[in-house]
Amino acid sequence: MMRHSERGSTLPEMAIAAVAVMLLIFGVIDFGRAMYTYGFVSDLAREGARWAVVRGSTSCTNSNNELADCNATEAEVQTYVQSLSEGATLASGFTVTVTYPTCPPDIASGSNAPGCTVAVQVTYPFKFIMGLLPKEQLNISSTSTMVISQ
Repeated sequence: MMRHSERGSTLPEMAIAAVAVMLLIFGVIDFGRAMYTYGFVSDLAREGARWAVVRGSTSCTNSNNELADCNATEAEVQTYVQSLSEGATLASGFTVTVTYPTCPPDIASGSNAPGCTVAVQVTYPFKFIMGLLPKEQLNISSTSTMVISQ
């Protein structure tokens, strides 16, 4: 049996518990968004590197000019990666950096010749929605390196 002075005590308890549960739920959603964004950025880096390795400096001579965008430049790789943006990401937010870090000794350094490597780094500025999480943006980045095949 409830005493007269204890009536209504569940209302403040429920309010405190509801706030804590809602913070937990929205925190999980926000971290889920961050993990989705990291996975997407990682996929974009792999796709960009894959696109670049099949469009090396000799890709037109090896494929009888049937391959579109052969001998791809850094700008073309950037444009391709940004064209893959979908969902909650903005294409203009992606920063794509393309480098050719290593080449065999008989090939000029920094070229997109077969045997050289291409590294595609994709960075995206992520901002948490919840006010309790960091206010500044978090730069989510991933790099993929592959050997140019053509």
